[in-house]
Amino acid sequence: MPQLGVSVAEGTLLIWHKQPGDRVAADEAICDVASDKVDSEIPAPCAGEIVELLVAPGETVEIGTVIATMTAEGASPSPSAAPAAPERVERHSPVVLRVAAERGVDLATVVGTGAGGRIRKEDVLAAPGAAGDAAYVPPAPVELSRMRQLIGEHMKRSLDEAATVTSWIEVDFERVERRRRELGVTALPIVAQATIATLGEFGDLNVWLDGERYVRHVDVNLGIAVALDEGLIVPVIRGAQALDVPALAELIRDLAARARAGALSPDDVRDGTFTITNPGQFGTVMATPVINQPQVAILDMEAIVRRPVVIAGEDGAETLAIHSVCVLGLSFDHRAIDGAYVARFLAALRARLQDV
Repeated sequence: MPQLGVSVAEGTLLIWHKQPGDRVAADEAICDVASDKVDSEIPAPCAGEIVELLVAPGETVEIGTVIATMTAEGASPSPSAAPAAPERVERHSPVVLRVAAERGVDLATVVGTGAGGRIRKEDVLAAPGAAGDAAYVPPAPVELSRMRQLIGEHMKRSLDEAATVTSWIEVDFERVERRRRELGVTALPIVAQATIATLGEFGDLNVWLDGERYVRHVDVNLGIAVALDEGLIVPVIRGAQALDVPALAELIRDLAARARAGALSPDDVRDGTFTITNPGQFGTVMATPVINQPQVAILDMEAIVRRPVVIAGEDGAETLAIHSVCVLGLSFDHRAIDGAYVARFLAALRARLQDV
């Protein structure tokens, strides 16, 4: 099971495109797998022949678990030369072993429903525990899609782990609106570039915090949340600090189009260091986004609305004017950073946007 994202620990095998005995070319798709981030085709690492499939469709296993074996092109071992099948216990996935240990289940007593009698996590959950407790009864089927369930698990895990706080700031977008009309883009890439530049001054927001592991990043790998009919996905623009507004706009359009077409690869959603979400495009004015673990912050961009604002002249006189205004919010992990630091970041971002 390949690495599907820095915060992803498991993957679900969706479907096999090849069966034992089938020949495959290098990089030919052999199966589809899913995480809470993306569904992906997994290519063959080389040309050769499929020998054995070790994980059944629908089974969830930890990253790094062997899901199939194959011979490389040119290798032709005879059946007698093939290694003997490992003992059943050695073929249990790490997920199965962990769940069995947590519930005190003797795997020798569990009947597997996976391929070739392989024991799945669901089989362990349905088995009585060693202490004689009643068998686990799965919850009644729900109407949630697999994507909604995975998003729910990811968001709940983030809220359980992070000390999440959200701060907001109101920004005069009059110059942003003028600039976006000049460039023929939306406001999002302008906000993105200003955010990236401000992160250069506030590097403690461009980090990962995963348990005790704290990693500061030089590059800004910017995640842009994309709304799909069935959920949400966050493709990543790598090295975004090197891009101008038109380039950011083009990449945001491309990633959003591929996300909605289901054409993203695991690399497209991997290694994000900071995320921007833009629910304001649908008219909302304030939200509290959930942090995309193991990042420590996510910027929320709300609707751009016309409002009366107070304008101070050079002589100190104040007048009223109708300007475009937007609320920006930052959800952050209080374990990693303090509110005063975030307030200074938001103030610096506002100043940059009001002077584009």
